[in-house]
Amino acid sequence: MRRSPPRSAYLVQAGLKFADANYRTPGRGGGEIDLVMRAPDGTLVFVEVRQRSGTSHGGAAASVGTVKQRRIILAARHYLMRFASPPPCRFDVVLVHGVLGPGVEARIEWLPAAFDAS
Repeated sequence: MRRSPPRSAYLVQAGLKFADANYRTPGRGGGEIDLVMRAPDGTLVFVEVRQRSGTSHGGAAASVGTVKQRRIILAARHYLMRFASPPPCRFDVVLVHGVLGPGVEARIEWLPAAFDAS
């Protein structure tokens, strides 16, 4: 099993278990999933992590538009092919507002079920 990256620590503290990170579909034009986590009820959670230092252009949340969502969904469908019987799943977004630095703590906002595959 792969080691949990530091950016998953917030979700692990919230009760999710690390499954995978930086999952990419093969070939050009595919998608990528930042984190794959498992909820206590067995739900597979595909997580997009977005960080923006400022709010110009809408901030971190605005950067997860429909095109980005489609690419994440594409990657999730590819990831789910490894299961004989796919578990329930959802798409979360974690927004990091601000910049981490000496004496500066960014604000983290977790949006469970931020979008769906329909």
